[in-house]
Amino acid sequence: MGKQYEAIVIGSGPGGYVAAIRLGQLGIKTLCVEKENWGGVCLNWGCIPSKALIAAANLVHKVRAAKTMGITVEGLSVDVPQMQAWKDGIVKKLTGGVRGLVKGNGADVTLGTARLTGRNKVTVRAVDGTEEEFEATKGIIVATGTQVIEIPTFKPDGETIITAREAVSLQAAPEHMVLIGGGVIGLELGMVYQKLGTRITIVELTDGLLQGVDRDLVRVVSKHLTKGENPAEVLLSHKAAGVEVNNGLATVTVETPSGEKIALPPADKVLVAVGFRPNSKGLGLEEVGVKLDGRGHIEVNDQFKTNVDGIYAIGDVTGFPYLAHKASKEGEIAAEVIAGHKAARDWRGMPAAIFTDPEIATVGLTETEAKAQGLKVKIGKFPFAASGRAMAVSETDGFIKTIIDANDHQLLGVGIVGPEASDLISESALALEMCAFAEDVALTIHPHPTLGEGVMESFKHALGEAVHIMNRK
Repeated sequence: MGKQYEAIVIGSGPGGYVAAIRLGQLGIKTLCVEKENWGGVCLNWGCIPSKALIAAANLVHKVRAAKTMGITVEGLSVDVPQMQAWKDGIVKKLTGGVRGLVKGNGADVTLGTARLTGRNKVTVRAVDGTEEEFEATKGIIVATGTQVIEIPTFKPDGETIITAREAVSLQAAPEHMVLIGGGVIGLELGMVYQKLGTRITIVELTDGLLQGVDRDLVRVVSKHLTKGENPAEVLLSHKAAGVEVNNGLATVTVETPSGEKIALPPADKVLVAVGFRPNSKGLGLEEVGVKLDGRGHIEVNDQFKTNVDGIYAIGDVTGFPYLAHKASKEGEIAAEVIAGHKAARDWRGMPAAIFTDPEIATVGLTETEAKAQGLKVKIGKFPFAASGRAMAVSETDGFIKTIIDANDHQLLGVGIVGPEASDLISESALALEMCAFAEDVALTIHPHPTLGEGVMESFKHALGEAVHIMNRK
């Protein structure tokens, strides 16, 4: 018999480390196993480092545009290696903090590759090849996340053909970068380097960027991408057919909607960003009988229990949407269930934020989804161009969109594209969870002058009571 714990958590990303911390808080003797880096994808090469680079690139952009405010900056230069060092410092502080929090809450930690060898047994192979067996008397939580999808014809080499992992650590802004995929990762990172002077070409297989997001929100981002001093080239309904690398330059061949194959101008970097797939292989899941869906996601119920007693799964490895905050919430719930508490998945909407320029944030149903469900809706829209605060900070593109039930005015969803959208969405997420009606937010006094006033005005607009824009007749 191996060393015994009450709970074992496999993975230390936003789901795993939160589960381990919560288990420790609840007095459950816990081991957290991490294969590579504490904090997982999110802290090491996903959410945090990408947003640090986005903030830096946005600052460069704002400084260059400050002349409209009467501010002229001469001799502006960007030291990309120093920018990366600053970003790395943030990552190091946060990943060290995660490990410290897990241990500080009473859980043990170990580095190694975990594999389930029974319903309550885990074998961990350390970096030096030695193996140790552990037993969990109450539950095992699989929180192994996802990995980037590789296209056989665009196999990453880490130098010229890269993934998001390498893209957040480039030591210089490429002259030309081709993005394979017009989704969240491609646009977020592509716009960073676009602001640092890189010429961007986006190859997207479908007929639109950011699939799944309401088209009117996406149009604002698309305008920013393709206008200005350094416009991106966007090739929609084009298939990335192949690539040749010579002397450090990549020539990408694409297939047009008509079937013609054309070669794009040589690029310094090709960023492959076509999505992620679950890390469910090699864990011993099939051997112990855990059910997976057709994509390889682990199937779970509302308490994040798998079909095998004592084995739980949370986060991206269980399916869409792939969101860090979703994984964290699921980690808390699974930990509480293992500790014997009454807990289960119970939310009306999962907020999401996309850190493009401008940002997009959503919660609840989109207009398209609501209508597809046969709901009769009313739409409220407040443009940032009518916001005094947005004018004062010189960020007036975009709007706040509210979707309510036309019959009883209950909130169905909110979409925001514009400044600070990722922060503004939280009010609407709370309203949705509380089953609020449009009147609840419309009657709530918001401070002036703030961007948050726009949320109130969008709800009022849905009711036909907006003050600072014209209402629909």
